[in-house]
Amino acid sequence: MKIEVLGMGCAKCKRLEENARKAVKEAGVQAQIVKVHDLAQIISTGVMMTPALLIDGEKKAVGRVPGVEEIKRMITGGK
Repeated sequence: MKIEVLGMGCAKCKRLEENARKAVKEAGVQAQIVKVHDLAQIISTGVMMTPALLIDGEKKAVGRVPGVEEIKRMITGGK
């Protein structure tokens, strides 16, 4: 599983990355977490507002910071 955290490094972007890392650890899943800072790369995904969270290329959250529990549901399919 590939989780991408899109953002330019603001406080919300950092919090989203922390939440994603914690969710992966708590869910006990294998995932590669990638931070995407490059504006052109962010725009190429179709995201116009950060922070954003993509899981396996699918936009899961844009312009907000989902909590750890919400991210866990995203990565486990709601289990």
